Amino acid sequence: MASSRMAFRRKMRHASDKVASVAIAIGGVSVILAILLIFMYLFYEVIPLFESATLGKVNEYQLENRYDSNSLHLAIEEQSEIGMRIGDRADVLFFDVEDGSTVAAMDIELPEGTAISQFALDTEESGIFALGLDNGEAIVARYGFDTSFSGPNNTRTLTPVIDFPFGQQPFSLFAGSALTRLAVRSAGDTLMLAGTDVAGSVNLISASKQTSLFAAFDIEGGDPEIDIENYPLDLLVQNVEQMFIGGDQRWLYFISSNGLIRTLDLIAARNGRSNEFGIEMFLTEGGVRPTQVVFLLGGISLLVADDSGNVAQWFLSREEGQTRLQKVREFSPSSEPILKVTPEQRRKNFVSIDGQGGLSIYNTTAHRAVFSQDISNAQPRLIALSPRGDGLLLETTEGAVGFWEVHNEHPEVSWSVLWDKVWYEGYSEPEYIWQSSASSNEFEPKYSLVPLSFGTLKAAFYAMLLAAPLAICGAIFTGYFMAPAMRRKVKPLIELMEALPTVVLGFLAGLWLAPFVEKNLLGIFSILIVLPLSILGASFAWTKLPRKIRESVPDGWEAGILIPVIIVFSYLSFAVAVPIENIFFGGDMRFWITNDLGVSYDQRNAMVVGFAMGFAVIPTIFSIAEDAIFTVPKQLTYGSLALGATPWQSLQRVVLPTASPGIFSALMIGMGRAVGETMIVLMATGNTPIMDINIFEGMRTLAANIAVEIPESEVDSTHYRILFLAALVLFMFTFMFNTVAEIVRQRLRTKYSTI
Repeated sequence: MASSRMAFRRKMRHASDKVASVAIAIGGVSVILAILLIFMYLFYEVIPLFESATLGKVNEYQLENRYDSNSLHLAIEEQSEIGMRIGDRADVLFFDVEDGSTVAAMDIELPEGTAISQFALDTEESGIFALGLDNGEAIVARYGFDTSFSGPNNTRTLTPVIDFPFGQQPFSLFAGSALTRLAVRSAGDTLMLAGTDVAGSVNLISASKQTSLFAAFDIEGGDPEIDIENYPLDLLVQNVEQMFIGGDQRWLYFISSNGLIRTLDLIAARNGRSNEFGIEMFLTEGGVRPTQVVFLLGGISLLVADDSGNVAQWFLSREEGQTRLQKVREFSPSSEPILKVTPEQRRKNFVSIDGQGGLSIYNTTAHRAVFSQDISNAQPRLIALSPRGDGLLLETTEGAVGFWEVHNEHPEVSWSVLWDKVWYEGYSEPEYIWQSSASSNEFEPKYSLVPLSFGTLKAAFYAMLLAAPLAICGAIFTGYFMAPAMRRKVKPLIELMEALPTVVLGFLAGLWLAPFVEKNLLGIFSILIVLPLSILGASFAWTKLPRKIRESVPDGWEAGILIPVIIVFSYLSFAVAVPIENIFFGGDMRFWITNDLGVSYDQRNAMVVGFAMGFAVIPTIFSIAEDAIFTVPKQLTYGSLALGATPWQSLQRVVLPTASPGIFSALMIGMGRAVGETMIVLMATGNTPIMDINIFEGMRTLAANIAVEIPESEVDSTHYRILFLAALVLFMFTFMFNTVAEIVRQRLRTKYSTI
C-alpha cells in the first residue's frame, strides 16, 4: 500500500516536472518571440524610409495649340487631374493629364501691338506669373483651380481660372523699351517686379494691395486698389541670362551666361543707400557654364545646373558678420548637360533632366538620389511636378507631352540626415539638429537622431552617476555587513521604491525638485561634500569611543547611528549655504554661474533628471546586486575569515569577485532602465534637443521624443516612420546593454567559478 502511494507520488512528481519544464520552455520561447515580433514590426515600419522612388508612364499625347505658340510654362493641379500650359501668344490651355483632352482654353489680353518678350514665375504654389512685353510693360496674372461640390453625391468639380490679383492694368517698368529680363516675387499683399531693358538698365516696382476693413462685404468686384512705387536703380548690367528675386524680397540676383552671379540688396537700394552689388562671384569654374538656375522651395537656395551634368545648391549664409553665397552640396545626376531643373512645391526635392532624356529626382537636405532613369528619347523642353509630387509632365521639343505617375514617399531620409552633420538653409555651418515640423511647407525638416541619442545617454549617465555608487555600496553593506533582522526591514523598503510610478517622480521633479534645486543650488553642492565627510568623521569617532559603548550596539546595526548624523549635517549644509552664497556669490549662485562663468542654467536640467531618475534606478541595481552578494556561499566567507583575513579583505578578495557577474548585470540592467525612461525625462527636462554635456542644461531623449511627437505625426508620413526608427534605435540601445551584460556576466562567472 505504502509502495503504491510512493509510486503514485513519483509519477505525479515526474508529471509535474514535465508540465513545469514545458511551461517554462513555452514562457521563455514566448518572451523571445515577443522581442522578435517587436523588432520585426519596428523594422517593417522603418524599411519604407529607404525605398527608392518609382515612375510609371500613363500616356503621351499632343496638346491643342490654337496659335501654334511655343510653351512658356507647364503646371499640374494638386490632384494630378488637370494640367496647364501657357504659350508665348498669351494663350492658356487647361487639359486632362491622362489623355490631353482640352478642359478649358483662355487668352490673356495684351495691349494692342505688343508681344511677349519675357516670362517670369513667382512660385508654383502661388501660381503668380508675369508676362514681360516688348513695350517695357509687364502683366501679372495667376492661374488656379476653384473646387466645388454639387449633386446628391457631392461630386467634386475643378474649374480652371486665370485672375489678376494685382489688377489687369500692366505695370510699366520701361517706357517703350522691350524687357530683356524679368523677375517677380509676391509675399501676401505685396508684389515686387524687377526688369532689365536692352540697354542694361534695371528698374524695380513694388506694388501693395490696399485691403479695406469691409473688403469681405464688397460684392462689386473689379480690380483691387494698388499702391505702386517705382525704384529706378542707378546701375547697368550686361549679359544677364537669368534674374531672380529672393523669397524674402530682399535680394536681387543677376546671373550671366559665364556663371557670374551678382546680388543686390533691395532694401538698401529702395532706401537710396546703395546701388552697388553685394556679392560678385562665379557659380562654375573650369569653363563650365550654367544651363539653368532656379530657386528651391522657400526661395532661399539656388539650384545651379550646368553643362557638365552637375547640379549645385547655393544659399546665403552669415559668417563673421558678413553675408556670403555658399556652395553647400553638389549632385551629379548625369554626364550630359542638364537642360531643365524643376523644384518640388512642398518638399526640398528637385527633378533634373538632361538632353538624352535622363531624369533624376533628388532631395537636397538628404543629399540623396531617389530615382535615376532614362524616360524619353526626345530632347525635353519643359517639365512640371504636381504639388504633392505624385505626378510629372514632360514636354519635348517635338511637341509631345507625357504624363507619369510618381511614387516618392520618403525622399528626406538618408544616413547623412540621421547621423551626420547637415548644412541647413540659413545656418552658418553644418550641425546636428532635430526639428521635425513647422507651420510652413517651406520649412526644411531636420531629422538628426544624434541630439536625441546624445540626450538619452546624457540622462542615463547623470542618473547612473548618482544611482550606481549608492546602490552598489548599499547592496554591499546590506548583503554582507548588515544584521539579518535589519536587512529584513531595509531591503523590502528599498525595493518598495521601485513601485513608485515614474510619472509621479517626473511630476515631483518638474514642479517641486527643479525650483528647489535652483533656489538652493549652493546647499545642494554643499550636501554632496559635507555628507560624505560627516559620515566618515562620525565613523572614525565611533571607533574611538569606549568599547563598552560600542558593544552596546549589536553587530550590523551601526548604520542606524548615522541617521541623526545625516539629518543634522544635511540641515547644516542648507543653513550655512545661505550666508556663504550672500558673501561669495552675490546672493544668487545661479546668476553667478550664468553671468560670471558664462554657463547656461535651465531650471529643468540634467542634474534634476539625475536626482529623479537616479531615485528610480537605485532599487533595480540595489536588488540585483544585493542578491548577488548575499547569495555568495557562506563557506567561502567563513573559510577566508578562518584563514585570518579581515571582513574587508574577505569582501574584497572573495565576495566581490564571486558576486561580480551579478553586480555587473545589475549595473547594465540599471543602465538599460535609465536609457528607456520616458516620463521622468519628459517632465523634468526642458525637452530641448541640444548637444551639451553641461549638467545645468536639459536634453531631449529618444523615449521622450517619441512620447511627445507620435500623437501629432501623420500616420505613414516620413515623420511618423522616423519616430519608429527612433524606437528601433532605443530598442537596439537596450538590447546592446543587456547583451553586453550577459556576455560579461558569463565570462566573469567562468573566471571566478573556481574560487
